[in-house]
Amino acid sequence: MSEPEITVPGAEPQFHDGGPAGALVLHGFTGNPVTMQPVTDAFVAAGFTVSMPRLPGHGTTVEDMLTTGWADWSAEAERAYQELAAKTERVVVVGLSMGGTLTAWLAAHHPEIAGIVLINAAVKPYDPDAREFIQAMIDAGDVIAPGIGADLADPDAHEPAYEGSPLPSLLTMFDAVEDLQARFGGITCPALVMQAPQDHVVDPTSADHVAGLLGGPVERVSLDRSYHVATLDYDKALIQERAVEFAKKVTAS
Repeated sequence: MSEPEITVPGAEPQFHDGGPAGALVLHGFTGNPVTMQPVTDAFVAAGFTVSMPRLPGHGTTVEDMLTTGWADWSAEAERAYQELAAKTERVVVVGLSMGGTLTAWLAAHHPEIAGIVLINAAVKPYDPDAREFIQAMIDAGDVIAPGIGADLADPDAHEPAYEGSPLPSLLTMFDAVEDLQARFGGITCPALVMQAPQDHVVDPTSADHVAGLLGGPVERVSLDRSYHVATLDYDKALIQERAVEFAKKVTAS
């Protein structure tokens, strides 16, 4: 079966050869690599070997995404990590939103990861009422809801995310977040947790939640000028600077 055609300009996966330190950069739910391009560019400029995969079902059509779920996305994140780890000495993983969920999931499975950067990460369990509401919509035949992308404070910024949100796929992420809760304490690598107080997609208290559970040292950054898609928003330069600074520190031999 052939791969669906990428329809979003710039949504192709990327791999940049660089130095012995690696950075794996992961986008979020209904987004694509365009969302994380500024972060990737910063790591490339800093001399890292950088991988930015495109998660299955993303960057094509929302109908394609309906056929995918957490098992597909985590498998692609694992594949990309293995490829990068084989070519570098130490790896940092950086993720936005669901990319942050995947980042924590990888760290739980790979204690050798040098550090993680969680940006407005989906790491706090979802309200059971929300889950029941979504399941009721699915049962009624409504499998695609209005999209959650493009939550940006900067009116000149644009995220080419899907306009719809595939609900059955979303529930698989809810399950993954729930399963992660018992694993956070076992993640002992350093973590940089960045959160926008005015996030309209992920509960802003998620940063406090995960910072209190992680088993290793945690640094915090507040993204005061941005909304959820902070990597494209007013704080994008701050994210680039702090993420690269953190990554250099934790990958130093």
